[in-house]
Amino acid sequence: MMKILVAVDCSEFSIAAVQAVLRQFRPENVELFLLHVVDPKAYVPLYEGAAPDAKRAETLLGTNCNQAEELINRETNLLTDCGYRVTTSIGEGEPRSAIVAYAREIKADMIVVGSRGPRGLLLGSVSEYILSHAPCTVEIVRPLPTAA
Repeated sequence: MMKILVAVDCSEFSIAAVQAVLRQFRPENVELFLLHVVDPKAYVPLYEGAAPDAKRAETLLGTNCNQAEELINRETNLLTDCGYRVTTSIGEGEPRSAIVAYAREIKADMIVVGSRGPRGLLLGSVSEYILSHAPCTVEIVRPLPTAA
């Protein structure tokens, strides 16, 4: 049985990654691992006078964690309804290194990841790091074009 790690976030690119798995793999041939990584540093204010905003940063982090749970639950329901076995995880840390570390931990055969994240970063950040450091095959997915 093939182990596939699908790294998900709150972007259309992440949805495309899940859809790519649905199109390419039969449920009886794969075990899916869904991973969302919350980066707490993304909410740390980095400017003078930031101390008063620490509470706001904590609130934003909590909101992101709640959204991560909703995302994981939604994608898990979709995949299990289609017959896939799914293991889920929400990690904390730098996304690119956490994804690679989790792939090593579960001995993934493949990582499927969107080409960009929720901030619209270009290929060359998280996905390129994963491509360069992963212990397995990596598929980088873009959303399918919509009809005009």
